[in-house]
Amino acid sequence: MAFSFLAATTVPVSSEAAMATTLAFGSNPVKALVFATIGNCAGVTLNYRIGFVSRETFLQKHLQKKSVARAYKITRKYGTWSLILSWLPVIGDPITIIAGGLKVPFALFALVTFSLRALRYIFIIGFFNCWVM
Repeated sequence: MAFSFLAATTVPVSSEAAMATTLAFGSNPVKALVFATIGNCAGVTLNYRIGFVSRETFLQKHLQKKSVARAYKITRKYGTWSLILSWLPVIGDPITIIAGGLKVPFALFALVTFSLRALRYIFIIGFFNCWVM
């Protein structure tokens, strides 16, 4: 759960690698899915809250970073639809922060981002079970 939480923030951690390692050591896939999803959803919720509380400060401090600038441009252009890209590496985490800053309704934010997190882990578990087992 900790790796999934950190991976949903701007900390460079791979929750996918952690999931694969967990499965390789024989963890129950359903439990791994639940814990990884909870951790990742908590991480994106933190991102949303950071954006919601400190929009201007965050943007002034980080907009010069290429990934944040790209995420900001995408989010401004596509609005709530940009959340569909929030699962992607590099720009996904900044999109979740910017969504908070743009005051995207949290219920909509949670519906989209939480669903995508669960689907990503379901895909990883399925891929792992097909190719490794």
